[in-house]
Amino acid sequence: MARVRVPAAALNAVNRFRTARRPESPVPELAAQPRPFARALGLTTVVLLGAWLGLLVVGNVRVPVGPMNTTMTLRPALDGGTKINISPLGALHLDSHIAPVRLDVNVDQLDPDRSQALVDHPERLSGLQDEVAADIEHGTLDLAVRSCVAVVAGATALGLAVYRRPRRALTAGGLALALLAASGATAYATWNPKSVLEPRFSGLLSSAPSVVGNARNIVTEFDVYQQELARLVTNVTKLYDVTSTLPAYQPDPTTVRVLHVSDIHLNPASWKIIASLVEQYKVDVIVDSGDTMDHGTAAENGFLDPIPDLGAPYVWVRGNHDSTTTQAYLQNMKNVHVLDDGRAVTLAGLRFAGIGDLQFTPDRSAVPDAAGTQEAAGDRLADALRAQRAAGTPVDVAIAHEPSAARRTDGEVPMVLAGHLHHTEMEILEKGTRLRVEGSTGGSGLRAVEGKYPDPIEASILYLDRDSRRLQAWDEIKLGGLGLTTAEVSRHLPKENQPGASPTPAPSTPTRTPPSPPSQVPTPGSPGPSRPRS
Repeated sequence: MARVRVPAAALNAVNRFRTARRPESPVPELAAQPRPFARALGLTTVVLLGAWLGLLVVGNVRVPVGPMNTTMTLRPALDGGTKINISPLGALHLDSHIAPVRLDVNVDQLDPDRSQALVDHPERLSGLQDEVAADIEHGTLDLAVRSCVAVVAGATALGLAVYRRPRRALTAGGLALALLAASGATAYATWNPKSVLEPRFSGLLSSAPSVVGNARNIVTEFDVYQQELARLVTNVTKLYDVTSTLPAYQPDPTTVRVLHVSDIHLNPASWKIIASLVEQYKVDVIVDSGDTMDHGTAAENGFLDPIPDLGAPYVWVRGNHDSTTTQAYLQNMKNVHVLDDGRAVTLAGLRFAGIGDLQFTPDRSAVPDAAGTQEAAGDRLADALRAQRAAGTPVDVAIAHEPSAARRTDGEVPMVLAGHLHHTEMEILEKGTRLRVEGSTGGSGLRAVEGKYPDPIEASILYLDRDSRRLQAWDEIKLGGLGLTTAEVSRHLPKENQPGASPTPAPSTPTRTPPSPPSQVPTPGSPGPSRPRS
């Protein structure tokens, strides 16, 4: 077949024509890629959040440590360290390591068999240190394995949910594991075994240094320290034994919890104890029945400054050691309700009314016709209670400092609170009013050293039904006074609330019952009964 030769000029012309006719195809633009910094920040957020969620869900182990059943948990923290929670006594903080994770150890309860064995055979305490060390080592290893699984699973799951790409999710899990490993290595490198010699105490355990002494005493007097440690373990064992056998009353979320304190007498330790009780018992209202001060001078007013930060509304009446200067200072404080001349206030669904002590005797001087003055104050309070009831706003709890004044309100109110005597009493008056006298929450202040035994520090938690506004139960809390390291908690039920009791009698029915028998634990060196104080 003959081949036709086409001139090159014609071919060039055809190619130019085709190029002109063909539309230019758009050049695809590269998709905008996120900046590396933003990608790294997003991945870091996923890793940290996922690891934290994983620790919250499964990152804890239950470990028996000596006679105690504990729960160990790792938590993110900037300062590291170890926190040992012993509810409701408080917590110990140890500077055990420096890492972005903290070890939390919650003491859940004491094993009855193991703890009783220590009480019955104190000689076993000599080997308790090795046993506890072995238990902690085993628990820590178990916790490390579980924590690795928890952070990897948490970060991987969150990465899969956010990125929807298995490779990115696995990258997040791997980074979480590397982060935990680095934290563990840092904790190991900075581990300080001597931190147990210098713990920080919070809550009711703030007095614990008086038990174990400082680090120098522990080193130089180890035998004494070991004996004190044995006594502390024994006392805590007894305390848990008491609380596990308290009468069967379980406060529900609707129960109103009132903390009754009295006669603090300038003891600064009282504020820490009160704050701890407010937190541990979820207190709704604090009632102080007077003698917060010692001499009622303006120079003492600064002692009252912690009250607004105690965590609950503070209801106060004046005692015979509190001056009108003291009262005026408190009236200007936030969250403080000063009651006098029958003034009433409603808090947490309960209506309180009170009157201050008409006497001011900081030097405990005798006052002519003191009994008549107190009865006159009680009569004024009773008149105010009747007026409140007539106005359709009946009072649920009345407050007076002197029990002799409180007795004058019998039949006008379901319950009246008082102090002054520096020991506790509970009594049903003739017309049905319940009189509760609180001990000294300040351990009588400086007067604690006057008697043969120092006065204990006492307070009560009153559980009241929100609907009926009647007392359902109360807990008496007693701590060893100056130089003593004992703790007692006892639960009491009103006679009408005990199992098998008949319905509550009408308030007008004359009745008088002695205080419920306490389920207290005898502890060595417990103080004897206090004599009445002025």
